[in-house]
Parts: sequence; structure tokens; C-alpha cells
Amino acid sequence: MANGQNKEEKRLFILSHIQEMCYFDDEFMTKCFEDYPTGVELMLRIIMNNNTLVVKEVQVQSVIKNLQGRSIRMDVKTADLQKKQYDVEMQKADSGAKPKRARYNSSLMDAIAILPGDDTELLPETYVIFITENDVLEGKLPIYHIERTIKENGILFDDKAHIIYVNGEIQDDTPLGRLMQDLSCSNPDDMNYEELANRARYFKKDTEGQKVMSKIVEQIVNYEKIEAAKRMLERGKLTKEEISEDLDLPLSIVESLENHLQLV
Repeated sequence: MANGQNKEEKRLFILSHIQEMCYFDDEFMTKCFEDYPTGVELMLRIIMNNNTLVVKEVQVQSVIKNLQGRSIRMDVKTADLQKKQYDVEMQKADSGAKPKRARYNSSLMDAIAILPGDDTELLPETYVIFITENDVLEGKLPIYHIERTIKENGILFDDKAHIIYVNGEIQDDTPLGRLMQDLSCSNPDDMNYEELANRARYFKKDTEGQKVMSKIVEQIVNYEKIEAAKRMLERGKLTKEEISEDLDLPLSIVESLENHLQLV
């Protein structure tokens, strides 16, 4: 009986957690953008302020291997019809969006872009885009464009390598602000853009979509870890981030548990 009760509790927790997930949650974002260039294209059109941008293909959790050093895994990798390449990173935790990570991602995009002997002028134009839940750069701006410039005269160096940070905290009544609202929203019915709402709705409210997402969440949910996280939250001695790291649980799971405990 206890065994069956635990299974039912776990099932209900998983379904409840799915309803609380948003695009900033890695597992949910990955599934929503997988095989769904429409959503990625909408997002890039708004961020790049270019309504004619067309993406060719989308890869989620794309790995760039570095045989001599650290490899990287890109949340969303895509290219447009002008052969510009984009690495879009959705970051819930500030630690995942530090400037040197953006620099490293940019460098590995370049490292695999051309073949031995090719002229470096063949390097494509690249964009590393961090969409952060918090204002990581602390400038209170909705978007930050980082470009290399010549220090002595302020002229753009124009090496065609760009870094952009988008501040998820600013959710005003602009296209970018409405996009940030949608990415942080857990209820598809409250979203502004149908392209994002319809995809989220499928995985949250459609029976088949729920099955797919439940299997993904179940793979990362260890019930013993859940119980341990509950105890640690109740004691209140560690932060959510510390509990997430110590138990190797996604931060979104710990946040979901905290919300449940507050309601009890």
C-alpha cells in the first residue's frame, strides 16, 4: 500500500510540476523548441528586431566537442537564410550566464565553422544570446548588445562576433517585454504569443503531450531526493540553489517543492 501510495504521490507531483514549468526550465524549453522552428524564429525576430528573419533549422541541446578542452552544450542552435549562426541560452541561474561563458561559446562556434586551410574571412557572423531570468548584468536595461570596439576611438572592431544579453526581469508592454512575460509564464492561456502558447499548451494540457513531458520529468525525479529536499527546505538552513546542487536536482524541482510546502 505504501509503495502504491508513493507512486501515486510521485505521479501527482510530476503532473503538478509540469503545470508550474515555463520556458526558463531547461527540460520544458528543450521539448518545446525541439522540432519547432516556428517558436525559435518568433523569439529571434523579436530579439534581433528583424521581422523578416527566417531560420533554416533548429537543434536543441547541441554539443560542440573540444578534443583539447571543455566541450559545450547549446540550448538552441540555429542559423538563418543569411548563414548567420545563433546560440540561444535560456538561463534561470545567474551562474550559468557569466561573461566568460559567452566568450567561450563564441570561440567554439568559430572553432568548428571553417575547415583547415580555409580563409578566416569565411567565418560566419555569430550571435551568442543569453536570455536570463534575472538582470545578470545589473544595468536595468531590457537588452544588452556587447561588441568589440577600438578603445582609443570607440569605433566598432566589426569582427562579426556578437553577444547579446536579454533581461527577463523587464516585462513591459513592448514586443521584447511581452516575449519575456511568455518565457517566464507557466499558464499558456496567459501568454501573448500564440506560437509559444500553443506549444506550451500541448505539453501541459494535451493528454499525449503530458505523457511525453511526464516521462522526461520522471527521468530526473528521484523520489528519495525529493523527500530529502523537502526536509532540507523545512529546516531552512540551505538556499534552494545549494539544495539543488547538493542533491543534483534541477532548481525548478526544488522551487516547485518549496511552493507546495508553502501551501500546506
